[in-house]
Amino acid sequence: MTAQLDTTYVLVCDLEDLAVGTPALADVDGIPMALVRTAQAEVHAVHDICTHANVSLSEGELDGCTLECWLHGSRFNLRTGTPSGPPATVPVAVYPVAIIDGAVHVSTTPIATTEEPRS
Repeated sequence: MTAQLDTTYVLVCDLEDLAVGTPALADVDGIPMALVRTAQAEVHAVHDICTHANVSLSEGELDGCTLECWLHGSRFNLRTGTPSGPPATVPVAVYPVAIIDGAVHVSTTPIATTEEPRS
């Protein structure tokens, strides 16, 4: 039996379509997201646009569970969206991901975080 997801989840791709360690751009019901497969069965989704400069985070570099913006080096935690320091001070939205039967499903409702943006 396949697990049931709420209606905010959208089928995005097969897990095998994402290379480990390589961010990928996805349009999830009109929301640009950076999908990052950090391990064999672990995928993260964050809003694709850097909060410091209006550029695509999916073109950045991965370091563990941190995605670095290619333009000015802002680094965002993939689990919380929190920047690790300047120049970005505002977090990016993080979206829930479910992997079911080898397929990646992403919610269009961001995870609410309790962390305050750094100033």
